[in-house]
Formats: sequence, C-alpha cells, structure tokens
Amino acid sequence: MAASSTIVLITGANSGIGLATSGVIASASDKYHVIMASRNIENGEKALEEVGSMPDIKGELSSIQLDVNDPESISRAANEVQQKFGRLDVLVNNAGRGFNEMNQETLQSTFLTNATGPVLVSEAFKPLLLKSQDPRSIYVSSGLGSLSIASDKKHKDYAIDYVPYRMSKAALDMWVIQEAKQMDGKLKVFAMCPGLVVSNLRGTSDEARNAGGYAGSPLVSGETILSIVEGKRDADVGRFVHKDGVYEW
Repeated sequence: MAASSTIVLITGANSGIGLATSGVIASASDKYHVIMASRNIENGEKALEEVGSMPDIKGELSSIQLDVNDPESISRAANEVQQKFGRLDVLVNNAGRGFNEMNQETLQSTFLTNATGPVLVSEAFKPLLLKSQDPRSIYVSSGLGSLSIASDKKHKDYAIDYVPYRMSKAALDMWVIQEAKQMDGKLKVFAMCPGLVVSNLRGTSDEARNAGGYAGSPLVSGETILSIVEGKRDADVGRFVHKDGVYEW
C-alpha cells in the first residue's frame, strides 16, 4: 500500500449509506483505498463485488468482517488493518439500526449498535488513526438525535416518535462532543446527518426502505461524507453537519 494512499474504513458497508459511500469515495480518486466493513463477511464480499463493478471506480477496495456489537470482532478487525496497512486515515462509523418499540430488548439493542458500538470501534481504531497525518473520525448520526430539533415544536421532525432511535443517536452525539474535546485537534471529529435516504434501517421491505416514497438517494449522503474526507467541511470540525449546513446539538 502506497504511503500516499488514503485508507478509509466504513462500517455497515454492505448496504444503504455504507455501500453508497464506498462507491462515492472509491470513484472520487485513485488515492483512496476503501475498506468495506460488514457484520456478515459473505454479505460484505457481495457488496465488494457490487461496488467494484461500478464503471467509475478509480480507487482500491477491500472487505473485512466487523460486527460493532462484538468486541472480539472489533479487535480482530483493528489488528487486521494494523497488519495490512499500519494506519487508518478515515473512520466512518456508519453501522446502525432503527426500532420504535419501547421495551428493554429494543432499547438495549438499539443503544448497543447506535451508541456503544461506535464508541468501541473508535477506541479500537484510534491508535491507527493517530498514525495518520490527517486523521478523521466521522459518525453517521441523525437529525432525529438533535435535542434542539426534538424540543422545537415548529420543526417538521418534532412529532416523530421513533424514541429508542432518537435516544441512541442523542447519546452518540454526546460521544462526538466528548471525543472532539479529548482529541483537541489531534483527530478531526464530526457527527453527520445523512438525511432521509433509502436504506435497511427501517426494515427490508420496499415500503420501509423507501420510507413510503419519501426517501432520497444514499449517494447524496455519500457525497456529504466525501466532502468531509476531502477537508471541505473542516470549518465544522467537532460539529453536527449535514449537506446544507450544521445542526444545533
């Protein structure tokens, strides 16, 4: 691996935003090597083949098994990246899940994937990130996790319940704030809202994936993430960005 390459790891890369972002970044320049991390390695290999067959791919691609709910899987993935690349330039914590039921199992599983998992992934890969000359840590959050939006009766998303999901993303946002403070410029940290896009987050049926026809293309989310990777959003380090600006926490 050339020292000039930019090594990008994306969790949850086998579908939705993760898959789209892998293609967007790998199509942007031949300097990128995108590591597509997936909970299920077979699904990850299929996704790798799908992205690799896209006509405009310029960069390199590889896949890795990484389950954000499994500390051993996280550790193995970090060790594998260490052995193959020796560093990591960009970490995109994208893996997530969305549930609406208010019970203990749903609350725990939602927080585990959306908040606890990204923290554990970040901590495991942080030594590799700090070996980069320009390390970036990007967390795919949601405007639904913004306390400002949730408490603003005039906002279009005020009345949306989706309580476990909103709570877990609010917790993730707090971690972003804390990590940005802890790193104090040594690592560029961002929370990022992808917007309402086609994904498996709401379920696997066409109706759920498309949010009843209201969901946009995940490629737009990928372009927003690419803009962060390229440094175009560096004025917003430590903040909650979206494609058109910045959300209040």
